[in-house]
Amino acid sequence: MKLLGKVALVLGAVKGIGKGIGLALANEGVKLGLTYFDWEESLAEMKQDFSETDTEYLIIKSNLLETNKIPELIEKVVNRFGRLDILINNIERGGWPVVHGPYIQEQWDLELATTLRAKQWVFDSALPHLRASEDGVVINFSSIAGMVGRSGPASLIFNDGYAAANRGVSLLTETWARMGAPQVRVNEIMLGIVETRHGDKTRGWGLLTQAQKQAILGHTLLERTGTIEDVTKTVLYIIKDASFMTGSVIRLDGGYVLGGEKVGPMPEGVL
Repeated sequence: MKLLGKVALVLGAVKGIGKGIGLALANEGVKLGLTYFDWEESLAEMKQDFSETDTEYLIIKSNLLETNKIPELIEKVVNRFGRLDILINNIERGGWPVVHGPYIQEQWDLELATTLRAKQWVFDSALPHLRASEDGVVINFSSIAGMVGRSGPASLIFNDGYAAANRGVSLLTETWARMGAPQVRVNEIMLGIVETRHGDKTRGWGLLTQAQKQAILGHTLLERTGTIEDVTKTVLYIIKDASFMTGSVIRLDGGYVLGGEKVGPMPEGVL
């Protein structure tokens, strides 16, 4: 896909991964709808960063938990730019047991509503416009929590509702790929521990002991956390180059799911 002149909606773009993706797309000549809801203290920096790009952009404050207002969000972007080609479905509730405290029903409901439900209704409202593009792209973001759950070194990071929601994202990715084909490609990036998502630039990471941090890194084959650049490069690959890929999940986790165990030598055997 040639990106110059395309229009993308990037959810959660005020900081971190969402902002990094927005800036990467801006540098490719993409016009941008950018959402935020909280993190007001980061808004001025967001505005400054995007003002330094050469692209048109629209920043919209939107509470995506209010699903009845999502169609209005999509229409704002389409009315401003005349089309919608790319949806970066990047919204989640972090899942941190060490941050959020007692795991009560309200926490569970918020994990599901943010990480899973909001994605559904954004896609639902965006799909007609993505189809009209005839070369639409959706990228869902999920977490390896959907595979590993609350287990091992990550048990301090992923609570049960967050893990369940992220497993649900992968099911939606497959269903939406069928719904969108052939005009719209739908793929998923399943993140491991990334610097601004459960990694070293987050409040939760700072609450872990050195031993707990090392256990996570030791369970990761590449022995590091991911960077925003790791994510943005993968996003650009899916959009620009992966024209025959839909319904797929790219696990961007540095090998966490495989675990830190190394491969031993082959035994000699007895025969």
